[in-house]
Amino acid sequence: MRFKANVMDAAQMRRALIRMGHRIVEHNRASPAVALVGIQRRGLTLARELAAVIRDLDGFDIPVGAVDVTLYRDDLALVAELPALKNTDLPFPVTDADIILVDDVLYTGRTVKAAMEVLWSLGRPKTVQLAVLIDRGRRELPIGANFVGKTVPSERDELISVSVKEIDGVNSVDLYSLN
Repeated sequence: MRFKANVMDAAQMRRALIRMGHRIVEHNRASPAVALVGIQRRGLTLARELAAVIRDLDGFDIPVGAVDVTLYRDDLALVAELPALKNTDLPFPVTDADIILVDDVLYTGRTVKAAMEVLWSLGRPKTVQLAVLIDRGRRELPIGANFVGKTVPSERDELISVSVKEIDGVNSVDLYSLN
């Protein structure tokens, strides 16, 4: 794997999250049952950051939950023989809620599909919206994001790596070549 470019630094990530927070507030102002659900791992960190942005913008404390899609992946056998499970924690009812799934990178759409399957196994949301920091295109499923921090067209032999301070010690988005 070879480093190609820094796509976003910490300040750019913060600005993107603030823009996304503004759009989320505008789009969901009338809903009494909005909740952010971060897709484990980095999506959860970004969901928490978006919740803080929304609190600063609107004074609204939006609940945050987490889903682990590991057992719902259609490529589970390819991921690991013994996959590491994370925590699914939704401290609010899913049924009739306006759920905003949050993830770091939208690529094929398969992770989002798995996250929706987790949600539906726990209840029936009123709506499901999608917020992603990076949309890199190349969808395999008809899934699109409602809120995007940045669109970064990339090739199949490239990798977008999102680092978050809580997990990686730094906030940044980098592009790598796999060849």
